[in-house]
Amino acid sequence: QVQLVESGGGWVQAGGSLRLSCAASGRSFNGYAMAWFRQAPGKEREFVLGTSRIDENGYRAVGIDSVKDRFIATRDNAKNTLSLQMDRLGPEDTAVYYCAARLQPSATPFRRDYDYWGQGTQVTVSS
Repeated sequence: QVQLVESGGGWVQAGGSLRLSCAASGRSFNGYAMAWFRQAPGKEREFVLGTSRIDENGYRAVGIDSVKDRFIATRDNAKNTLSLQMDRLGPEDTAVYYCAARLQPSATPFRRDYDYWGQGTQVTVSS
């Protein structure tokens, strides 16, 4: 059974940092796309950052403009994990953050393209 389990969420003051992790089990996602989405209260789930395979060892991360230069997504093939380093957080980043994976090498911003989802982890940023 494939599982994605997020961790690292919590509460932080504006300007602070958090690091989220997503641990995959049940199959390897080496060479496949993984991504972070988030869902704020009363809003649709939105794409944040996706990691696409560029070669046998590397991935390229692409994300939405509002997190550019603040959020960094990284992969660890050996551990089968996806991480999200979030810096300079603001109240607008408050949301449940979800890890997602698809059995294709390229990430997309569309929820329907992902085959597996985690249960989500809450991030709350106070002003």
